[in-house]
Amino acid sequence: MKSIQSQKLGILGGGQLGRMLIQSALDFNIDIHILDPDENAPCKNIGTTFSVGKLTDYDTVYAFGKSCDLLSIEIENVNTEALRALQAEGKKVYPQPEVIELIKNKVKQKNFYVHNFIPTAPFEEVSGKNDVAKKASFLPMVNKLATEGYDGRGVQLIKTENDLEKAFDAPGLVEKLIDFKTEIAVIVARNEDGEITAFPPVEMAFHPTANLVEYLFAPANISEGVKEEAEKIAKDVIQKLNMVGLLAVEMFVTKDDKVLVNEVAPRPHNSGHQTIEANITSQYEQHLRAIFNLPLGDTRLLQPAAMVNLLGEEGHTGEAQYQGLSEVLATSGVHVHLYGKKLTKPFRKMGHVTIVDEDIARLKEKVQFVKQTLKVIV
Repeated sequence: MKSIQSQKLGILGGGQLGRMLIQSALDFNIDIHILDPDENAPCKNIGTTFSVGKLTDYDTVYAFGKSCDLLSIEIENVNTEALRALQAEGKKVYPQPEVIELIKNKVKQKNFYVHNFIPTAPFEEVSGKNDVAKKASFLPMVNKLATEGYDGRGVQLIKTENDLEKAFDAPGLVEKLIDFKTEIAVIVARNEDGEITAFPPVEMAFHPTANLVEYLFAPANISEGVKEEAEKIAKDVIQKLNMVGLLAVEMFVTKDDKVLVNEVAPRPHNSGHQTIEANITSQYEQHLRAIFNLPLGDTRLLQPAAMVNLLGEEGHTGEAQYQGLSEVLATSGVHVHLYGKKLTKPFRKMGHVTIVDEDIARLKEKVQFVKQTLKVIV
């Protein structure tokens, strides 16, 4: 059997997740080869090799994968037919192509939960805008595109009949709007041997207009019973998917402390960035351990932490400048991660800041300071 150092790992996608995965892989002397459509992607100058090409094109993905021993992803919108062909030829592909196909279609994903008795919000499949209008009994509701949704795109809140005009005129689903107490995420990992570990739940706060995570806290402010239930559900999802790799499971906690799965992502995730500083093992190292079938790492939280997404400011498009960087770096427990993106635009993810502090009240104060001080402008 080849050592992990002698295997070529190919990653479809060269964004910030790939960048942080490479940073972790350096500790294991793992060579990572990147394919991305953007010639200036964040991974451009730090991978072993960097190839430019469409992730959805069969020939491009197949040709890239032929030279690799193991393939993984940092985005779901990839050509899974090419991955299936490579898998049939003996290449290892984690997460498996069938798992990617299921997860990148939100209708298939929701049906999977129902068929496997995984708690989730009530929903109905729709063919387009006219079909959504027939589901008025679901109001207030959320309309989601079946495919192509990412980073807050492809999701539309429909509160009243007047909002029905906002519905997507494409296949998807409508979901009953959950009156939740909080939104949490649990990241789980599973290796080829079937070993499963879960990171402690984190609590997420979303940007009021961009539908992106603005900041999060670890640990989540939930009861021990809810924590145990959330971890149990997340482990159940990855087990029933029979998936190898890292899975982020986003969930709602209802007013009566029921835990419902919202959606999942089969890769390192925004809700796990803080694990680099805050946990014994980071999500990126855990993903590598899982796909190389190594023993999974200890996921315990070292100390309370928060993660603030650094988004491009509204009204600013062009070459990025980082206002307030020195001020936040002068604050104890602050770790800044910039993603190597030269150009900013409104709400573009340009970096993140992890803050650690034993005192929760002080941690929350530092979050507000970072949010108010560090700005991406032109």
